[in-house]
Amino acid sequence: MTPAEKESQTKSTTEMSHSSSGNNDYKDDLTSETSSLHLYHNEWDERQLEPVQPTKFNFKDSVPQSLATGIVNLVVIQAGFNMSYSAILLPQLLDPTSDIHVTRDEASWIASLVTISLPIGSLIVGPLIDRFGRKPIAILTTVPFLISWILIATSKNVGTIYAARILAGMAAGLTTVALIYVSEITHPKIRPVLLCLNSVYVSLGILLTCVLGMFFGWRAIAGIYAAITIVSGMLMFVLPESPRWLFIFRPNNFERTNKSLRWIYRRYDMYQQELEHVYQQPLIKENAVNAPSESAWYEIYLQPRVYKPLIILLLIFVFQQMSGAYVIIFYAVNIFLEIGGNFGEGLNEYGALVLLGSVRFIMSIATSIFSRKCGRRPLLFISGIGMCICTLVAGLYMAIKRELGNKSNEAEDKGDNDIILLVAVLGYVTFSALGYLVIPWTLIGELFPTEVKGKLGGLIIGASYVFMFTIVRIFPFALDWLGIEGLFFIFSATSLAGVIFIYVFLPETAGKSLDEIERYFAHGL
Repeated sequence: MTPAEKESQTKSTTEMSHSSSGNNDYKDDLTSETSSLHLYHNEWDERQLEPVQPTKFNFKDSVPQSLATGIVNLVVIQAGFNMSYSAILLPQLLDPTSDIHVTRDEASWIASLVTISLPIGSLIVGPLIDRFGRKPIAILTTVPFLISWILIATSKNVGTIYAARILAGMAAGLTTVALIYVSEITHPKIRPVLLCLNSVYVSLGILLTCVLGMFFGWRAIAGIYAAITIVSGMLMFVLPESPRWLFIFRPNNFERTNKSLRWIYRRYDMYQQELEHVYQQPLIKENAVNAPSESAWYEIYLQPRVYKPLIILLLIFVFQQMSGAYVIIFYAVNIFLEIGGNFGEGLNEYGALVLLGSVRFIMSIATSIFSRKCGRRPLLFISGIGMCICTLVAGLYMAIKRELGNKSNEAEDKGDNDIILLVAVLGYVTFSALGYLVIPWTLIGELFPTEVKGKLGGLIIGASYVFMFTIVRIFPFALDWLGIEGLFFIFSATSLAGVIFIYVFLPETAGKSLDEIERYFAHGL
């Protein structure tokens, strides 16, 4: 093609785009838009696109993205179901009238198998979603969940329950796809809110299990969850594929990229703006034009934009687990039961679980709202400092109480003063749900480049659950060695150390595009 012909084709395409700017009919514009995509891809280095007038993102623009986020997170609610289901299942299996009898050791395996097997799913999800796409894997994730619930509902022995829990854990690891999908389809203005819905759905799953456990048996609940899983899988067929995945991994499939963008951005001028934004980003452009690369597979992991966020996220999750963000929830029920006489007569494990589930659910919603207005860093600061203070108060209270334990007024003091421990534990759960329990997971979808987001996102989640399993398993031994007050002091110190680390190394991501975040790690850290 001669330079004159290129100039003529470019001018014709630009005029065609402008003439259709007021037309919202997708079918009429498809041919001209697909031609534009071909021109953008093939002539990046020969001429720049004429800038599109900036368009303000409004509420109507957020509706398709919010709908897609709500649907894809239906796989995430399954993680909440699985985390809390053992609290409903085990007491009923241990009941002498149960049709399946289990020992204490078997019960502990039923509870822990989900956590042990989850890293398997999180490690394989990255290659799967990079190879086959975000949407297909999100749909396929519902299949092992469905099989696991059917197995539990129809189980006749402990072995079947073991198999179901292992399968459910592996499927829970695959739910990483929801975080990555949401991060790639959402506008920077609402991305902080919609990414936080991941934790909202987990909390909703926990709360729903606790509530259903007050009215239904474990088989009936498994049947209810199987029905929810079927509906979830069917709804996901309406979702578009991630346009960023299409652009990086299917660079020649311009029509699908175009359709995906048009589904996400229904207003035509907003669609044009996002189209230009995607196709003119230097880092994305270089990756798409040069793919497949002749360099070694590991070279991308040596780039600052990849290894810096990897190291930061790994250490943030270490601080999350070492601060007791999950351990204290596992053992909070026992603490509540110890002070049940003062907290309220008749408090049982179900009431305590509903209380904790409600606190976590409410605070995860608050985090979703505040994250857009306040940003990630301030919420993490408030969360970490609040956790530090609450665990410090709990540790000091229990240490002082131990020193005064032999005094004659111990019984009298216990009735009046154990409310301090209750407030400290509830305060800890509240502050942890405000930041430490929620935001690190959303950062997985924001900090990594698209090319490695699937693989490294799965790696991070797998590592986090290994950390969680390790901390939960050694907690009883540490409890015997250090005492509960000693562990509270460790949690307090770790929470403070995490705040300092975040202040120094974690950039603010709220309101920034994924490309701005990527450029920061490539050049600014």
